[in-house]
Amino acid sequence: MSRDRPAFALGARRIAPGARATIDLPVSVLSDHTPVSLSVHVVHGRRPGPTMFVSAAVHGDEVIGVEIVRRLLRAPNLDGMRGTLLAIPIVNSFGFLSHSRYLPDRRDLNRSFPGSPQGSLAARLAHLFLNEIVARSNVGIDLHSAAIHRANLPQIRVTPDRPGPMALAEVFGAPLIVTSKIRDGSLRQAAGERDVDMLLYEAGEGLRFDEYAVRTGVSGILRVMRHLDMISAKGVARPKRIPIRSTSSFWLRAPAGGLLRTFKTIGEEVDDGALLGVISDPFGETETEVVLEGRGLLIGRTNLPIVNEGDALFHVANVRHGDDAAATIDSLASQLEQDPMFDEDEII
Repeated sequence: MSRDRPAFALGARRIAPGARATIDLPVSVLSDHTPVSLSVHVVHGRRPGPTMFVSAAVHGDEVIGVEIVRRLLRAPNLDGMRGTLLAIPIVNSFGFLSHSRYLPDRRDLNRSFPGSPQGSLAARLAHLFLNEIVARSNVGIDLHSAAIHRANLPQIRVTPDRPGPMALAEVFGAPLIVTSKIRDGSLRQAAGERDVDMLLYEAGEGLRFDEYAVRTGVSGILRVMRHLDMISAKGVARPKRIPIRSTSSFWLRAPAGGLLRTFKTIGEEVDDGALLGVISDPFGETETEVVLEGRGLLIGRTNLPIVNEGDALFHVANVRHGDDAAATIDSLASQLEQDPMFDEDEII
């Protein structure tokens, strides 16, 4: 045990330098008297360094982050780590168990920060997470996916007026960095108010695993830890291309209701006038084309063929002319495929 570095105290536990443990923080009690807790895995390095949190399933149906955290905790890079890692694979266990985005009170946890110890279930969980995890960290990475029946290209979302997260986003190495406004009550807003640099990772779809999205998340977290000097550079390769940047995006919505046939998918660059899909009525008597006005990169799309007029179909990011998005995405995907770290982890 290091005599120069104190133990890390969380709840009723103290984790010695060089040790790791899973700690359950009480949250609530269900109607059948079942206790519910927030489970945190603490990796407390022997040597001093930053404290970083990595969280997933703030929305209970966004399960891809759970797999990312699982693989992260198995990574040999954590041996000899400096600083402290707080890994929370399932923040919203209520929604996770019921395959739901929300808590039992139908509140969105990511709109409930900073929360309150005397408030609703969502407010209490938000308050606990913010004060026990976020406030004790220097940096954080929150893992998300698209909603059910939608898919997202792996991307990092950052706050426009904070230089720290932008630098970390470039290090992370996802194909795309999106500068997006902060939502009131979000974890990102609460972290920023406490001067904690935070990245929001979006990739894949709800209730599904996606190997490319998982690998991008794991490698990105390790790159950030390497950048912060928490782990050694061994086995952690820098991205071979600079991520694409976007400062705005928009949703293309269904011009009619019916059955959607799509011709484009996430990761494709599309030009003005591009035909993205066709919506037909169930009898095949009418067809309505889904045509793009403008140009951009498809970063999200619906996976449902059944649509109502006005439904969000394609999420398009505005990118700079001259950015070769296809080459960037292909290069980063190829780099992940060749990374020996993932040889035994491929999802079938």
